[in-house]
Amino acid sequence: MRVILGSASPRRREILEQAGIEFEIITSDLEEKITSRFPWEVVLELSRMKALDVYSKAGEKYNNDNDLLVIGADTIVALDGKIFGKPEDEEAAYEMLKALSGRVHEVYTGVTVITQDMDLSFASCTEVSVYELEREEILKYIATKEPMDKAGAYAIQGGFAKYIKEIKGEYNNVVGFPIAAMIYELKKAGIVL
Repeated sequence: MRVILGSASPRRREILEQAGIEFEIITSDLEEKITSRFPWEVVLELSRMKALDVYSKAGEKYNNDNDLLVIGADTIVALDGKIFGKPEDEEAAYEMLKALSGRVHEVYTGVTVITQDMDLSFASCTEVSVYELEREEILKYIATKEPMDKAGAYAIQGGFAKYIKEIKGEYNNVVGFPIAAMIYELKKAGIVL
């Protein structure tokens, strides 16, 4: 089976590599148009959009190989139902981190897996509790530039780890890909990677 990850995310790549899955990367260049309202619906919609686009591209590249398995994923952070994507600038990063300070928020990742015979989508949710942050701590973290390409303006596996009070759910989901949930869902569908 030829496994294709439809994402350029280095974190998703690392998670799949750590799980011992051999794969290649083909990315989607579709413009993300969201019609859903709730966080779990948004990640399902976006992961499906990406997976379908990449499945089409992979089919062209490999002459419609019947043995393709394409994985699409999308991760967002939500607080009180409000979606936090990647910050546009340092001010947006500051506002996001200030809002997350001392609160519990959710990280949702939608995953869609497509093969010739299967079209599977699911969303994984992890609750993340953040300690109260001082203004100077937020500014110092933003100065590292780490928040700028991360949903919710932080990386749990990076410098922000020292501010995480606790999590409920799969850790790798917060990093960007719920590998254990995907393996479980695929196993239920009769596919072992």
